[in-house]
Amino acid sequence: MRLSCTGADPCCGISLNRNMVRVMKSLTSPSRRHLFAALAILAGSALPAGAQNWPDKPIKLLVPFAAGGNIDVTGRMMAARLSETLGQQVVVENRVGGSGIIATEAVARSAPDGYTLLWASTNVIAIVPATTKTPYDPIKDFAPVSALGESPQVLLVNAKVPANNVAELVAYAKAQPQPLAYGGGGGAGSASNLIMSLFLARAELKMTSVSYRGTAPALTDLIAGHIPVTFVPMSEAYAQRTNPNVRILAVSSGKRSPRLPDVPTIGETYPGFGAVSWTGMLAPAGTPKPVVERLAGEMVKAVKDPKFVSLLQENGIDPIAEGPEKFAAMIAAEIPVWAKAVEIAGVKLQQ
Repeated sequence: MRLSCTGADPCCGISLNRNMVRVMKSLTSPSRRHLFAALAILAGSALPAGAQNWPDKPIKLLVPFAAGGNIDVTGRMMAARLSETLGQQVVVENRVGGSGIIATEAVARSAPDGYTLLWASTNVIAIVPATTKTPYDPIKDFAPVSALGESPQVLLVNAKVPANNVAELVAYAKAQPQPLAYGGGGGAGSASNLIMSLFLARAELKMTSVSYRGTAPALTDLIAGHIPVTFVPMSEAYAQRTNPNVRILAVSSGKRSPRLPDVPTIGETYPGFGAVSWTGMLAPAGTPKPVVERLAGEMVKAVKDPKFVSLLQENGIDPIAEGPEKFAAMIAAEIPVWAKAVEIAGVKLQQ
């Protein structure tokens, strides 16, 4: 039997063919009320085609970067967790290229059925679109599922620098006859370099960037005393917390990190300052809401599991899974912050 709409019937949104109407009129009033109630429940709970039994086959999670990096590690952690809780295998595919654009576009153009997902990050959603003309819209082409966590950058100085906090570093740098050098790990468009640009602008300070192919070699030179200051991800900074050649001054997040609770934020010196790298899950725009909410619910449960949280923190990630609405708001707020950082850093838009 086909259920469709007739405006006169109480079950708005469902219409009935003529035979059904005759059958319903033949029923007693109580029976009719029960039938109408059942039909209303069916109408309210109806799901888009394919969503009712989701997932009934393996799910593909595209990671835009090479295996072994921080983004890949957290993506695989989440995939393993979802494979257990959803009852279907979540397969990670590292689709590398174009600074993450290839994988991100592939998900944006995929069927919105919940079987192709993106393990997204600040890079592909906020930074790359500000530095390169992308074939996807970071907001319109995706349905936010949930962030998993954020990773602040950490401001480090060599131990010979006479500064124990942000204010002392700024005062010391301004007193020098020549601008201090800093490690621009990962190039002009990297998170570390862009956060340094935001910091320098806020502190009204000039420094000279020394480019490195990644934050690890910049950190090596900082430890050796070849450069006095740099920003590195939490995972790299945490490993140096007992190194006598390094002093940790501040974190870039808006609040202190549970990983380094005694380290102040830059915002404690410059109120309102906050910039972090995040990872999270996006689905193609148009993915059924029940599918998005199911995925988000599992991610929220994961960050309430102490064992899972411990694994995240070992990789320098502070858990923040809060669901689709807050993730969407976070992305909308992050995009202009990174666009401003790109502008300050003088990174030219690549066509």
